[in-house]
Amino acid sequence: MYKIIANASGTRSIDITTENLETIDRFSLFRNLVDSNGIVDDTVLDKLRLNVRSLVESTSASDKGLMDLCFNVIYHPNMKATALHNLIVLYGEHKPIENAD
Repeated sequence: MYKIIANASGTRSIDITTENLETIDRFSLFRNLVDSNGIVDDTVLDKLRLNVRSLVESTSASDKGLMDLCFNVIYHPNMKATALHNLIVLYGEHKPIENAD
């Protein structure tokens, strides 16, 4: 279990599981998400939410991992641009560990 800081003051956080990170990887949710400027803002968060919503609607059978990611992370009340940036950083740190196996 990981914890990401969800706001600039560090008073809010979101719990992230290894399964959440694996779901992000399985559906390539961060691929081409951030523009070339590298700035993660509310527009990027909206883009991610639209992509996830499209995946949920197009998946014939509900994917439990994707639904858990939606409820516990993507649509979490504390999920803002700062939290998304920290999630992307966590994902980047976690991904090499998974590929080492």
